[in-house]
Amino acid sequence: MDPVDFAVVAVGAGFSGLCVGIKLREAGVEDFAILDAADGVGGVWRHNTYPGVAVDIPSATYSYSFEPNPGWSRAFAPGRELLAYAEHVADKYRLRSKLRLGVFVERADFDEAHDMWRLTTSAGEVTCRFLVGAVGPLDQPKTPDIPGIEDFAGKIVHTARWDHTHDVAGERVAVIGTGASGLQVIPHLAERAAHLDVYQRTPIWVFPKLDFAIPPVVRGMLRVVPGLQRLVRLVTTALTEAIFVLGVIHHRRMPFLSALIERVCRAHLRRQVRDPETRKKLTPSYGFGCKRPSFSNSYLAAYNRDDVELVTTPIERITATGIVTADGVERKIDTLVLATGFKILELGATPAFPVHGLDGIELGAFWDAHRYQNYEGVASPQTPNFWLMNGPYSVSGASWFTMIETGTRHIVRCVTEARRRGATRMTVKQGPHDAYTERMRAGIAGTIFARPVCAGSNSYYFDRHGDVPYIRAQSGPALWWASGHFDLDDYAFTTSGTARSARRG
Repeated sequence: MDPVDFAVVAVGAGFSGLCVGIKLREAGVEDFAILDAADGVGGVWRHNTYPGVAVDIPSATYSYSFEPNPGWSRAFAPGRELLAYAEHVADKYRLRSKLRLGVFVERADFDEAHDMWRLTTSAGEVTCRFLVGAVGPLDQPKTPDIPGIEDFAGKIVHTARWDHTHDVAGERVAVIGTGASGLQVIPHLAERAAHLDVYQRTPIWVFPKLDFAIPPVVRGMLRVVPGLQRLVRLVTTALTEAIFVLGVIHHRRMPFLSALIERVCRAHLRRQVRDPETRKKLTPSYGFGCKRPSFSNSYLAAYNRDDVELVTTPIERITATGIVTADGVERKIDTLVLATGFKILELGATPAFPVHGLDGIELGAFWDAHRYQNYEGVASPQTPNFWLMNGPYSVSGASWFTMIETGTRHIVRCVTEARRRGATRMTVKQGPHDAYTERMRAGIAGTIFARPVCAGSNSYYFDRHGDVPYIRAQSGPALWWASGHFDLDDYAFTTSGTARSARRG
């Protein structure tokens, strides 16, 4: 067997990469490494430190099922506590020795002659038998393609790369974007800036946020009462899952649920915003679930302030001193905040680095040309010994951790089976891969994404092909079952030097 630096390499030290490391170790696989370009663990929670950053689902749900955290300070934990949780996990599960930080992966090439991956990194070449792409989708900040943005003479800051040395006190500030990040940062900027302009392309559905400080006595009970923390997680997960799965995934069967949720959000909007014209601008014209919703008790109310203006006229260009809208009005600003999200399902972002598989095919370019597709949300026939977390048709359930844990379960099952068989190559067969992809695409027909109400949502759930490959149209429990019961014979197992005729099945 050809020597490699590591049996398994996971690229990304966020919650996905850490979970892969934990579960590999539990399965008896110690020869692995976790690479990350950052100087620490935490992924998105290390990079996103803008004012107001927090989880947008209940904290108890936004955590590993096997590592509940009784120490959350609030029902919706602030970002710094998520970073601390990642650090805690890295320490508790003894992952520090497996980390290779400050290592940027430039590309990965599959060596067909030796059944190994060759990674070109900022620290030189790294080889491994099995490769896991564990870079989260909220990794590459997206800058809007607006004419003149490079000419702006003031300060530009993206929410994903916040500059804490810059104080907006007394400044005129503009925010472009009213998605999840904009919703959190806007109330804080409104408190500091002399004037705030918010440029909205598409409004967001906003729930009232049932957030509260968790008293120390309750946190103490969660630590000492057996099963209490898991019970709380079960309840918050079930409620969140019901909203997403029943209201969005099973929309055709239960359209009334989405309608009920929309009424709740509209009532919240009426309570929060005094001006009827502003309320109208903030009311989505698309159905609930077409675009990512969020929770807030302060975002909508910020528009009641005299020093906050909601701008819905399209931006025409940016000048050295301000923003010009299509009606010819220029609004002067000192600081421009980009709350414009991330590159997700597009070339260069999925996967996060070039991955060259069989016959030199680059996976991202292949998907971009032939539509996104991925067996069980993690594997592709073009790339043996490679699994992509956060890939096409992988996301469902109440929490991002649902996808992380189910994807990891699939991957570790594959790695341990290949090692048990003495195989050096494991490739998903084309037949099972295509059958899964067709099931996923067909499943979208029953979701809200196939309804006309999603027109005009400008949602990143949709890709340039008009598909919705971001979503796996199944429930969290169904995901969990599939990750432990998919047919291992859907993969072809071969050994270096043997025939490669088993690629199709």
